[in-house]
Amino acid sequence: MNRIICWVLPILFFSCAAESLTLNGHFTQGGLVIGHTTAKTIVIFNGKKIRVSPKGTFVIGFNRDAKPIAHLKLIHKNDQVIHKTLSIAKRKYKIEKITGLPSSKVSPPRKVLARIKFEAKQVSKARKIDTPEIHFLQSWVWPAIGRVSGVYGSQRVLNGLPKRPHYGIDIAAPMGTKVVSPNSGIVRMVHNDMYLSGGTVIIDHGHGVSSALLHLKSIAVKEGQRITRGDVIGTIGASGRATGPHLDWRINLFKRRLDPELLLDRDSRTRN
Repeated sequence: MNRIICWVLPILFFSCAAESLTLNGHFTQGGLVIGHTTAKTIVIFNGKKIRVSPKGTFVIGFNRDAKPIAHLKLIHKNDQVIHKTLSIAKRKYKIEKITGLPSSKVSPPRKVLARIKFEAKQVSKARKIDTPEIHFLQSWVWPAIGRVSGVYGSQRVLNGLPKRPHYGIDIAAPMGTKVVSPNSGIVRMVHNDMYLSGGTVIIDHGHGVSSALLHLKSIAVKEGQRITRGDVIGTIGASGRATGPHLDWRINLFKRRLDPELLLDRDSRTRN
């Protein structure tokens, strides 16, 4: 049984024709990488077996604070085993410190904690779905036209208390601005009024890749509905805990929170 070790640098494309493997994407914290290998190959990422399409397509990703090294193992149908060590680039995130805030602006009231926990379980359930769809292979579009007012990975320290990092892109635009699906998929969750995220839609793009679109004013889709990239799913609002009208767009690979902006061509912001 062969055992081959390869290093993959944090670049956008890696290919090893002799092993019938290509990896395309961002080898950096928050990055998503799409792999292609031979049919019926078993792929194990960081010790966990992941879905591989009948044609050999799979997807991996690295969360905000991913370690500098990740491990990929391929077991081909002829029992050849390939080991790859992936080098993940570290990013520097914006940290903002704000002091002198009233306690109500730092932490939610105790009376709503049970509601927040229940709603978080609903979101988690929608993100656990693992379907064979491969919509993530298409190019992505910006879900709304507007000013980017918040970026992935940034974090606030309020009154000395570090808050959870921001895991999406904030797009500020007037109330009622249309929001479209950034890619094709299946609507897995619709909620009109979550405590933190307000009007919320989660779209399944396949293999555990999902979009969450938050703070919506109106929602034009239903759970279970199949949608195409560019379909209108609602309008921008300021629902939930929001200081003004904007869309918060997030990308997950199951529990891993990825950077939506790494999937996009910046010029595409005006194309929806």
